Amino acid sequence: MASMHEGLRHVILEGLPAVGKSETLELLARFYPKRLRTLPELVKEVAIREGIDLFADRERLTEAICAELPRRREEIARARADGVLCLEESHLGVHLAYAKALGDRSFIMAWPALEKALPEPDLYLRMESPVEVSVRRQTARGTPQFQVGEKTLRAMLAYLDAWHVARRSPLRFLDAARPAGTFVSEMEAMLGLTAEEGSPDGGFDVLLLLGRPASGKSEFIDFMRRCPLERRMDRYHLAGFDVIDDFPVLWQLCAEDDLWEGLGRGRLHSRPADGNYAVADPFVWPFLIAKLDRLVRAMPPSRRTRIIEFSRGGSCGYTDALRQLSPETLARAAILYVSVSFEESCRRNLARYDAGRRSGILTHSVPREEMERTYRTDDWESLTRGAREGTLDLDGIRVPFATMGNEPESTNAAVLDGRYHDALGPLYTGWRARRR
Repeated sequence: MASMHEGLRHVILEGLPAVGKSETLELLARFYPKRLRTLPELVKEVAIREGIDLFADRERLTEAICAELPRRREEIARARADGVLCLEESHLGVHLAYAKALGDRSFIMAWPALEKALPEPDLYLRMESPVEVSVRRQTARGTPQFQVGEKTLRAMLAYLDAWHVARRSPLRFLDAARPAGTFVSEMEAMLGLTAEEGSPDGGFDVLLLLGRPASGKSEFIDFMRRCPLERRMDRYHLAGFDVIDDFPVLWQLCAEDDLWEGLGRGRLHSRPADGNYAVADPFVWPFLIAKLDRLVRAMPPSRRTRIIEFSRGGSCGYTDALRQLSPETLARAAILYVSVSFEESCRRNLARYDAGRRSGILTHSVPREEMERTYRTDDWESLTRGAREGTLDLDGIRVPFATMGNEPESTNAAVLDGRYHDALGPLYTGWRARRR
């Protein structure tokens, strides 16, 4: 999607309840405290402050909204005068649509006068999500005083769409029913919220996460996803992040081989092995690296960390793979190698296997023959000359690295915290020093 950010000073985020509007604005405010100002939903703010029942006391709510609107206009004007982007949650056009769906005559009658006083935003962004998802999430939140039923939501959306059409609103849509990282990255690009070079509080730019199969790379990512944002930034130097993993790409190639074989053609990349697949074409490995590199370079600029995860084996597996990455990617990168022995890698690889979910990141398994043939040895020790941390010279680009021991296996959060913090702290220091 093309960027929409040129000239934006006031943007309103709209969408169904519980699709993540407040959380998105909170996240962006944390990432960009000097570049934007966020305003909460006016109607909800007034209702909470005045103790108004949103459904039972509509006339009082209308009076409170009318009284509050001048102050909201001043907040928007102040943000524009300060030269920051004002991001506002929801708007009174949405409330009008709810009023029509609920038969609220008090707000419908007040609307013509209110409309004249409304600030006109530069852009409306709608976070799209199925009505059923909104209803389910509202129930999960456990706030019945704000809960809106499916019938009302569908009627409200119809009225809101007609309102935008009549006004010829500058309205754009964002699919919110996606992983948060993908959604937020697209919003950042649309709003022009890209990081300055060397931003001190944005964390790693690109983190190459390496290690044998089942060494703990996916568990590292799962740990970070569950970690509260503030602690993750402070403790591990990771804010929002996206993961680019070559396993799904490899699995797709193997699944396509199944289709070719079913059509009577030969397999191109793989062969069946132990209920899974083994790589048959050695050019698959450089293809996967080229694919990862293309994916990360195609992502829009953002303060989010790009975690690139892969395993390689053999006498020059990591050497070849790293040197195949583009200079643009290497110049942004730091490397974390998760170290376990071959025997431990095999044990965990077998233990994590779930035949019913064999295409899953945390549940797939590498066939034993592939483990022996490809991963029994790797060149990380020789590449780093046995050092636990330092820099690698990759065709003239100095890339900082850290080797993190991950044995014995542990699911204890305190143990993992120590391992991750002790590795990422010095690595981040080296990465920041290189970028100055």
